[in-house]
Amino acid sequence: MATFLDVHAGYADVSPQELTAALAADRACAEPEGVRLGRGWLDRASGLMFRVVHGPDRETILRVQERAGHPATELVEIPQ
Repeated sequence: MATFLDVHAGYADVSPQELTAALAADRACAEPEGVRLGRGWLDRASGLMFRVVHGPDRETILRVQERAGHPATELVEIPQ
C-alpha cells in the first residue's frame, strides 16, 4: 500500500461542522476502495488542509477524493 500526502485548498472559512461532514464523506467513499485516511492538519490562515492517505495507488486515491467532492490540489507520494 502506498502512502501519500494530499493538499486541499479552500478551507479557510469552513466551520468545524462543515469540516466534520467533509471528512465523513471522504471516509465513506474511501473505505470501499481500500483507502485509509491518516492524520490531517488544517492551516486556516492559508485555507490549506494536509492529510496522510494510504491507498493502493494514486489513481484510486484521486478517484475517491473526486467522488467525495473534495479533490486534492496536490498528491505527493511519500517514499517508503
